[in-house]
Amino acid sequence: MTQGSGARARTRWLLRFVILFWLAAHGKAKALPDLGPPVKTDQVRSGSLLVKTDKTGVFLPAPALETDVAIRVTGIVARTRVRQRFANAAGDCVEGVYVFPLPEGSAVDHMRLRIGDRVIDGQIREREEAKKLYEQAKSEGKKASLLEQERPNIFTASVASIGANEEVEIEIEYQETLRFDAGKFHLRFPMVVAPRYTPGGTVLASADTGGGSGALAVNPGMGWAPNTDRVPDASRITTTVLRPGETRVNPIRLRVELLPGVKLRKLESVTHALRVDAAEASYAVSLADQTLAADRDFKLQWEPDLGARPQPALFGETRDGQIYALLVVMPPDATSVPAARLPRETIFIIDTSGSMYGTSIDQARRALLFALDRLAPEDRFNVIEFNSIMKRLYTESRRSLPDSVAEAKAWVGKLQAGGGTEMLPALAAAFEGAESGSDVRQVVFMTDGGVGNEEELFGYIRKHLGRSRLFTVGIGSAPNSHFMTKAAEFGRGTFTYVGSVSEVQEKMGGLFRKLENPVLTDLRIDWDDATVEAWPAKIPDLYAGEPLVIAARLSNPKGGATVAGQRSGESWSERVTLALSTDERGTDRLWARRKIGSLMDRIGEGADREKVKRDVIEVAVAHHLVSDFTSLVAVDLTPTLARGTVCTPKAVPVHLPAGWDYGHVFGEIPQTATPGPLYILIGAACAAVAIGLRTLASGARS
Repeated sequence: MTQGSGARARTRWLLRFVILFWLAAHGKAKALPDLGPPVKTDQVRSGSLLVKTDKTGVFLPAPALETDVAIRVTGIVARTRVRQRFANAAGDCVEGVYVFPLPEGSAVDHMRLRIGDRVIDGQIREREEAKKLYEQAKSEGKKASLLEQERPNIFTASVASIGANEEVEIEIEYQETLRFDAGKFHLRFPMVVAPRYTPGGTVLASADTGGGSGALAVNPGMGWAPNTDRVPDASRITTTVLRPGETRVNPIRLRVELLPGVKLRKLESVTHALRVDAAEASYAVSLADQTLAADRDFKLQWEPDLGARPQPALFGETRDGQIYALLVVMPPDATSVPAARLPRETIFIIDTSGSMYGTSIDQARRALLFALDRLAPEDRFNVIEFNSIMKRLYTESRRSLPDSVAEAKAWVGKLQAGGGTEMLPALAAAFEGAESGSDVRQVVFMTDGGVGNEEELFGYIRKHLGRSRLFTVGIGSAPNSHFMTKAAEFGRGTFTYVGSVSEVQEKMGGLFRKLENPVLTDLRIDWDDATVEAWPAKIPDLYAGEPLVIAARLSNPKGGATVAGQRSGESWSERVTLALSTDERGTDRLWARRKIGSLMDRIGEGADREKVKRDVIEVAVAHHLVSDFTSLVAVDLTPTLARGTVCTPKAVPVHLPAGWDYGHVFGEIPQTATPGPLYILIGAACAAVAIGLRTLASGARS
């Protein structure tokens, strides 16, 4: 070989090196031999999840997932069973990891692991202990499952030691109280965890799972975002998302058994086509398409027949010598005590980040335009938009005169989506002036809530709310309901969900009826039982159409409570008596879930974290609940793999929420954390280019 030909060979090698680095940096080269041997589409059987490689038409098999959901509704309590089937089509063992959403405030109390004919029930353990048991079982080649709470509405299920061509099924159960608003009951089943914007300037090596001390080293997760100083668990809450054109996975089969206790005037879903079979006192509801992709939340709503409006009630059940009860009080009819309309200041916040691109920004614009039309001339208003930066329409609020409203509508009509989701500056701008003034002050926040730094935002709302009231409006097919609900709770307002453009007028009309007519304020509950423990401890204001729901633990089976408050300066009260039920509704778990939520809120208020942790663990273990500090773990005692066998963890991709655009979510949403691995690749590629150019130059001189 001549010196010149040697130089050319080295140059070709370096160029191939650069190309490989470029492909890796752009996600084109996928070296994933641990998924099993490559296959072509005509070699794949049904039920397989295929991962693309750099070769056209060649794929690598990965774990597949199927989900079956059965919901039983009795009155205002819903009990849900979710079954998930993992199928390993790879040539070696894998560890399945799946991030999935559940309704905020749900009480998760059971998990079962099925392997063939064997059924292993999960046991509640302190989170660090559950993790250790799971890791030990995994290292010993045993089947194991771990269910962890990442957020009150995001859970992670891990399944260890799934052998080649083996199926494992996980079943979880939870329950919740239903929402009643504007004369309708609402049941919502989240189907997809939307990507979250994760602010923060410092990348962390690993995440604290919520165990408090952070002493336990844990898997930092397999999400697309790195852990940051502001979102230390970003890699665990940002899901792996299917790219456009990739094979559809995790189809959903869903059934609802509805026993409302009253005749219904209307039963419908605004999100999915239904099949409904009605009997005398029950309704069997299922999805018309039983293999539907999980790319949007399922929402079912029903309206009681006229005259069947829910009445105040205090019903409970006995468990371990204690009485657990739900207190449900409807506000007085909004027309029975007419309220004088007071001048108000309304600050509208609209999210224009990249996740709002497409149908979501259209819904938000229409909702805001509808709201502007409802302003009265004596009102004042302003509009704030935010993405990576915050912008105000006016430097300060203006009177709602025709010219100002027309200018605002023209400004809103031009808003486009793109960029990050920096909420904090927008909230800070909206709360300016909240400490002074006499007008009713209301902040209407329209967003999909796609952020990971919820706790930071909750803390800001608590400290700076002042005399404002915060009303959140969830936009899109899969809003972050945990953020939306808790932000409204801390803001002493309400949460409204607009699931489609067709709902804008109905939902925003209902919201403005609440804004214009708060029904009850300064609420208090006088219990007959002096030992009562009721949650939430802070009773919110009550608005038209929304009931007050309190979970309580009592020791006296007789008696009841008196609910009192103010309505337009006049006193109002309602008396309710306790009615014990023989039906098992799991009211104790609903009480425990609310107590845990209230305890966790204390951390943001400055309470000692270790003390809160101990209290949460005590309640969660007693009532067998998953929480920030407890997990469900199930272990099969019989090893199925050789001891020491290492199974590669694989994240199961989920669908991007319907209406979201892949390019705007992953192409335009900036992450403030540094993509370190990409920079290393780019640096190495640049070094290779420099060496290649030097080699070419030396070859030319020779």
